[in-house]
Amino acid sequence: MLDSIAKGDTQLPDFQRGWVWDDLHIRSLIASLSLSYPIGAVMFLEAGGVPFKPRLFEGVTLQPAPKPKKLVLDGQQRLTSMYLSLRSGLAVKTRTEKGADIHRVYFLDMAKCLDINEDREDAVISVPETLQVTSDFGRKIDLDLSTHELQYQQRMFPVSLMFNTEGFMQWKMGYAAFHQNVADAMMFLMRFEQEIWLSFQQFKVPAIELSQDTPREAVCQVFEKVNTGGVTLTVFELMTATFAANEFNLREDWDAREQRLTAKHDVLTAVDGTGFLTAVTLLASYERHLATKSAVSCKRADVLRLELADFKKLESRIEAGFKKAAELLAEEKIFDARSLPYATQMIPLAAICAFLADKISQHGVKQKLLRWYWCGVFGELYGGANETRFGMDLPEVVQWVEGGSEPRTVRDSSFAPIRLLSLQSRLAAAYKGLAALLMKHGGKDFISGTPIDLNTYFNNAIDIHHIFPRVWCENNKLPREKWNSVVNKAPLAAGTNRFISGDAPSIYLSRIQKNKQVSQEHLDEFLNSHLIPVTELRGDDFDSFIRLRASFLLGLIENATGKAISGRDSEETVKAFGAALG
Repeated sequence: MLDSIAKGDTQLPDFQRGWVWDDLHIRSLIASLSLSYPIGAVMFLEAGGVPFKPRLFEGVTLQPAPKPKKLVLDGQQRLTSMYLSLRSGLAVKTRTEKGADIHRVYFLDMAKCLDINEDREDAVISVPETLQVTSDFGRKIDLDLSTHELQYQQRMFPVSLMFNTEGFMQWKMGYAAFHQNVADAMMFLMRFEQEIWLSFQQFKVPAIELSQDTPREAVCQVFEKVNTGGVTLTVFELMTATFAANEFNLREDWDAREQRLTAKHDVLTAVDGTGFLTAVTLLASYERHLATKSAVSCKRADVLRLELADFKKLESRIEAGFKKAAELLAEEKIFDARSLPYATQMIPLAAICAFLADKISQHGVKQKLLRWYWCGVFGELYGGANETRFGMDLPEVVQWVEGGSEPRTVRDSSFAPIRLLSLQSRLAAAYKGLAALLMKHGGKDFISGTPIDLNTYFNNAIDIHHIFPRVWCENNKLPREKWNSVVNKAPLAAGTNRFISGDAPSIYLSRIQKNKQVSQEHLDEFLNSHLIPVTELRGDDFDSFIRLRASFLLGLIENATGKAISGRDSEETVKAFGAALG
């Protein structure tokens, strides 16, 4: 197997993914081989079927590269580790557990290998390419294996000679000469050869080989379901290899496109290559549906069947769709990936924008699209596997715009009043959604009175902060589920939050008026812009504040989604807030 890799008969599909195993994994693998422990099966695909572009294994340099006979579907990390450490004769370029790049050469401590009381992993020695292990910033040499004589003396066998027959024989003769053919030393060497070296020679790796007529979808499923390399291969990487067979470099295309998308729209950093391909697939599927009445779908299997011709036909429209989506969200005061409720919802939003194109600028169309968007956010409908919903969204929103019935996402959306209390952090989409709606409502900074736009959002480090300060709430032993909820929070500049400190609202509001030259009338206006009940805040009346503001926030959600929120006077709501939220 290792010889086949060296000759280029066995290669890898080119997923633009490098070898990723670290030093610890390699040492553990060598230890398992030395003990004849199973290391799992590997899977091959006969070349000539699925049109993957091949590439040589790490450490193999053949010019020109020959056509492969087999491609490795599962086992790249193990095979690469074995080839580099046991067969290549090169120092292995790997990394530490913390990710630092290193070059390593591996030895077996022969005495520890033959001692049943020793942990075999401790017998696998990893040293720098200098073959010296040092400490005290290189001033002290702790282990020196830089000459064969030092290796013979310390009984350290270089594993790079394991499959180098000539090199192994020379090393054995050198070892024997160094130890003057003393009987004990020769017996020790014989035991090592029979118990350890022979284990490597006789080691068998179970292999599964798929014929070249295996369909692409089946091959790709292997990567998704069977890959045991410890790193999941994405749809994007699989499509990179597929398109590469037609001399199209998807990775380079995406890298350039990603720069264009994110240059002006920070929110689009939430979109990855797989998301872009999914949006292209969704639009391609919908356009086929319009012509043939086929189902609209953008599941993984659909993306894996995306043809390069369809990608090239639609990629510029989808790129424009993502940019238009980002512009729409900026109007809704969603400026960056951190404040984006759902990255997944960007996929159908971009596809809808791409299909509707200039119609998006029409007021009525935009209002329907935003209603759909906010229903998805506050219905919390995009947190799991969403491809089925994407397939509904595009045709149903387009039909709605053209006078049809409401999309299922709008109909499915609902928001329970008590959900406000469990919105405690940015982990929740509805939490980020409410922050954006408050900014869109015209929320002004308590001190400057400046409304939030793209510039002030980034320049003033706008974030979501407590209105009744955390310290004051804790000192007054107020329930955390209330004071730490979104009901007690507002988007404010970082400097304003520091100025508020941990004081009661009545104190910090007076301090703002006195020290920052803000009149009571203007400060009340600023507070109202955040839907803050002013009288209750100035009176430090926490319970009344929470009930009133919760009611105001529910009204904000209703306005965004176009749907009435039921349950305001339910027993559950009364129990949670102490009264109905009329």
